[in-house]
Order: sequence, then structure tokens, then C-alpha cells
Amino acid sequence: MSTRVGVVTFPGSLDDRDAQRAVRLAGAEPVALWHRDTSLHQVDAVILPGGFSYGDYLRCGAIARFSPVMETIIEQARAGLPVLGICNGFQVLCESHLLPGALTRNDHLHFICRDQRLRVENASTAWTADYTAGQEITIPLKNGEGGYVADERTLDELEAEGRVVFRYLDRNPNGSRRDIAGVTNAAGNVVGLMPHPEHAVESLTGPTTDGLGFFTSVLKKLVAAS
Repeated sequence: MSTRVGVVTFPGSLDDRDAQRAVRLAGAEPVALWHRDTSLHQVDAVILPGGFSYGDYLRCGAIARFSPVMETIIEQARAGLPVLGICNGFQVLCESHLLPGALTRNDHLHFICRDQRLRVENASTAWTADYTAGQEITIPLKNGEGGYVADERTLDELEAEGRVVFRYLDRNPNGSRRDIAGVTNAAGNVVGLMPHPEHAVESLTGPTTDGLGFFTSVLKKLVAAS
């Protein structure tokens, strides 16, 4: 029986098909989930993809976090379901309080789209086990509200507990505190990041294939646990 990874589509999602393709390339079965679904259709992991979600004019992810599918995801994530939030998905995870902090408008007030170098800080999460700590990767970044912020106490806790998963290298593209590009929850099953690994899974279309490790990591984690 193949591993099933759900990919949620919100009104406005634009990278859901890319995420599904990345799941397929990693060797798992992608399962399309609509934001109004209350069932996750027996998936083994979930991806909240990038793009947009309805209600972003209020605050990115603030309304989408109340979608029926998110109520189920929140419950199951707290029980250990692996969940990855990419870009807008990261924003939804923060709004859902599955991850601490928030994403705010880029400090230069412009949308940015570039290939971004990152350093892997934590290779022990469900989504990063195929990397090594300290490894440097390059994947695309595209956002207008990608600045990660949290109070100093929260930032200190994330650092002390090893929950900063990725850090920006070369230059901070959006004003994120402490160059943070991605974080995890305490259990390591929920990860959010602003750059887009699903756009770096094939040499034909991506700057690298460095993003494929996200999707192979969770597959190996699930197979090992079965």
C-alpha cells in the first residue's frame, strides 16, 4: 500500500499541483484535499502549499485557518501527523498556532522572487531527515509577506530547543528575525518555511533538486514507522 500525502487547495492556492508533483516524484501518492473537506481521506501526511488563500486581504492565513480541513489538521497534527506548510501554508500554520510567531510584510515592502540559499539547521524533523545539519541548499523564494517575527522570548526558546529548521544565507530577503527561514514544533512533525522546495525537485525546471529531500524525508519517516 503506497504512502498517501494530502495536498490542501484553498481558494487562491497556486502551488498545489507543484506540491503534488513533488510528492509523486518522491515516490508517494498525492491526494488532493479541498479546504472545505472535513476528512483527510486517510492520508499519512499533509502539505499546505504556497500561493494565496481567501481572506489574505485581512492577514495572510487568518481566515483560511478556520477552513473545515484545518480543524481536522490541527487535531491530527497535535497527535503526530506530519504537516508541512510552504509560504502561505507557513502563514496558515502560524495563524493556526501549530507553529509560533507570525509572517509580516517584507521589510522593503516589495514582492521578491529569487533563488535563495539556505542552511539546514535541524535535520531531525519529519521533513528534513534526508538532509544533514549545516548543509547548504538552494531553492526558490517568492513572497511579499515573508518576514518571520516573534517576541524575543519565543525566538530564544526556538534557538535553545533547536527548532529553527532553516536560516537564510548571503542576505536576508524579507527582514525575518535572526535570518529565520523555517521553524518546527517541539515534536518535529510540523514544519513551516517561506521558500518553495516543490520548485526545486527536477533539474529541468528548478535551479537545483535540493527541494526533493523534503518529500523523500517524510516518505522514509512514514515507511520506517509503519
